[in-house]
Amino acid sequence: MTAGITYVRGDASAPQGAGVKVIAHVCNDLGGWGKGFVLALSRRWPEPETAYRAWHRDRARNGFGLGAVQLVRVGRYVWVANLVGQRGIRTGRSSGVPVRYEAIDAGLAELAGHARRLGASVHMPRIGCGLAGGRWERVEPLVRARLAEQGVAVTVYDR
Repeated sequence: MTAGITYVRGDASAPQGAGVKVIAHVCNDLGGWGKGFVLALSRRWPEPETAYRAWHRDRARNGFGLGAVQLVRVGRYVWVANLVGQRGIRTGRSSGVPVRYEAIDAGLAELAGHARRLGASVHMPRIGCGLAGGRWERVEPLVRARLAEQGVAVTVYDR
């Protein structure tokens, strides 16, 4: 336990514990869904991918962009938060990493309000640190400041 963050071994797409839970993960700003943690989500529920693709498709009218969050209900007590925190995707020719820490920070701040309104805990893998190429040493303080220190219980899952 680190300042309101609990670390466990397991799968963030199968969140542990009682009560309302929001599974948070980072999406790219290109509308791409097909690698990384999203595959685990799609194996369990079709709704997060369907909602994300529609959100991206209608982006000219709906606020889709870096730092935005889309909450998708997938069960009576479970929601998925699609958080746009990655600019593009990494390719063989890419220089730099796609993660955008400021977008993750903004998205987590928005997510905190949703979690408090729902009375929910937040569950996540080490967001922004897989395909987005981020470093947990930079993301964890954002999770702590925006969620844990705002009274939102956070569980981070490691495989």
